[in-house]
Amino acid sequence: MEKIRITKIFRFEMAHALLGYDGLCRNIHGHSYELRVTLIGEPDADAHSPKQGMLMDFSDLKRMVNGHIVDVYDHALVLHRETDAALVEQLRSHYEKIILMDSQPTSEHLLLHFVEILKDRLPSNVRLHSLRLAETATSYAEWYDEDNSLRV
Repeated sequence: MEKIRITKIFRFEMAHALLGYDGLCRNIHGHSYELRVTLIGEPDADAHSPKQGMLMDFSDLKRMVNGHIVDVYDHALVLHRETDAALVEQLRSHYEKIILMDSQPTSEHLLLHFVEILKDRLPSNVRLHSLRLAETATSYAEWYDEDNSLRV
């Protein structure tokens, strides 16, 4: 059977700040993110399956990405774990969704984190092909499985 790719697009709002950065992104600011999730594999060939011809049901993909990424990060403030502890505690006393990362919360690091979240949750016949995370209409980061599986 031939391989097929499917893509689903997700949108969420998130704020972040880059600790110690020398530009405007050192300030807390937000973006309207767009996450494109592309899967690759062979569609279901079982003639008796109601999902025959599907690589993965879009509603299953939507449930997975929303549950593990969008619902977690939407309207959250994401900061580096080394942000002043007293400030983080004060923020947490007033706001619900404060997420600390071990690295700078850049699009690139968020993307790699999302790859790790999704890779092991996919059905056995499906592989994560690529992710694209746009923080503005003109700026995005991309991850491709083939770029990372060719390492020597």
